[in-house]
Amino acid sequence: MPEGPELHLASHFVNEACKGLVFGGCVEKSSVSRNPEVPFESSAYQISALARGKELRLTLNPLPGAQPPQKPLSLVFRFGMTGSFQLVPADALPPHAHLRFYTAPPAPGLALCFVDIRRFGHWDSAGEWQAGRGPCVLLEYERFRENVLRNLSDKAFDRPICEALLDQRFFNGIGNYLRAEILYRLKIPPFEKARTVLEALQHCRLSPELTLSQKIKAKLQNPDLLELCHLVPKEVVQLGGKGYGPERGEEDFAAFRAWLRCYGVPGMSSLRDRQGRTIWFQGDPGPLAPKGGRSRTKKSQKAQLDAEDRKEDRTLSSKSISRTRKARKHPPKNKAQQPEGTSLQQNLEPPTASKTGKRRGRQATTGRRRPPKSKTDTRTREAGRPSAS
Repeated sequence: MPEGPELHLASHFVNEACKGLVFGGCVEKSSVSRNPEVPFESSAYQISALARGKELRLTLNPLPGAQPPQKPLSLVFRFGMTGSFQLVPADALPPHAHLRFYTAPPAPGLALCFVDIRRFGHWDSAGEWQAGRGPCVLLEYERFRENVLRNLSDKAFDRPICEALLDQRFFNGIGNYLRAEILYRLKIPPFEKARTVLEALQHCRLSPELTLSQKIKAKLQNPDLLELCHLVPKEVVQLGGKGYGPERGEEDFAAFRAWLRCYGVPGMSSLRDRQGRTIWFQGDPGPLAPKGGRSRTKKSQKAQLDAEDRKEDRTLSSKSISRTRKARKHPPKNKAQQPEGTSLQQNLEPPTASKTGKRRGRQATTGRRRPPKSKTDTRTREAGRPSAS
């Protein structure tokens, strides 16, 4: 799933790609997207972007004299697992382009597209950052740090530090690979209690005798956990490219893979937290590690990223999966138990026997049916069957 650095890189891409372009007409939504229509039409407007944590705001600014008169409109995007922006020829839209912004004539027709293969991404035409998200770890570091340390009494910090780092109320922009890299650099066990780790930071003060440059140098040489929540994402942004993952291009992915020290790296251990997300680490997992947890075998980097996507896919669909499991565990009592090895039948009559053998559940080759059984025979047969419940 795209994390803070990827959203930040996406905003850079939009601003650079759309610089000097004039867009026009209606905003077009794909017919299969469940996201809302975008009520905006203008003969001439420009597009700019700003990222904050795991969200990106796209602003449509009408130019002077554009018709019909419009106020600027902002859309806030959450990328889900596979969201991204692409600028393409208007007559060659990529698959899964669920929102399209077209350039105005007479320039060569281009389209800025929000592309989302799995359709977990979302946009909101109200233009407001999602309520409850904390300050951005990249752009609002001082506010981010204060927000965490001021709220250490929150029950979120009763959990292991690896789980607390995914709570977007406090760590807006941190995701699965970032938490692994941050904890690895500080040699913090991922299943240490979050409050135990963070309370020590409330009392850390540099000597007032140090000059400003000495304080900066000391912080860079010995950053604490909250400082790394700011510095590590900045390193990813400085890698450049369009984001991480093999679908972004092998060159981008190779640079990202070389940067990783812990996440999916051979020789590292891994466990699943209570949300089912895999945390990579080295050494002791910590006192709150799940009992009976097994370290997962290292896979290739591409396979690991794909596996995490599938896991998040299952998490987002947990309600439907729960209903499916419940249905399998408690099938309706009015349905007859099916013989092993056969498919479900709409006709609940007992299967007919084969002419050459009497194996249970096998269809007769002649197509003839047995004569109807008496109620006594039916009750006797049903008494020997296992309960459908």
